[in-house]
Amino acid sequence: MNRYEAEFSNLVRSFRKKHMGKGPSKITTTFCKNWAICEMEGNLSPVEKFIAGADEGRQVLRSARTEMVKDMYRNNPPVEMEEFLGCKFVDLFVDIDIDRDFGMSIFIFAENIEQKYCK
Repeated sequence: MNRYEAEFSNLVRSFRKKHMGKGPSKITTTFCKNWAICEMEGNLSPVEKFIAGADEGRQVLRSARTEMVKDMYRNNPPVEMEEFLGCKFVDLFVDIDIDRDFGMSIFIFAENIEQKYCK
């Protein structure tokens, strides 16, 4: 992870903390073409971990976590990320493995950020 990817990880953590009250404990970002791929550990709060103890709770939590995160970025465009990268945010794909407390977010930008920042 180069310094731009590391700083992007910090921006993701800060954004989630601001809008969700808690950010992941560890984020690793990789730029690939126009994608910023973030692997995230330590996403769940203690209450969410308790809810995940039941099968139905895991399903509800996974659905809520993925849809809420996508809505959060739709309703609050990540201006700080766009300013940092110098390009427009286009879309976001999100998934989480509740049992492992491991999530993936793929941020899609309008330009090739790998080419710009990973020389």
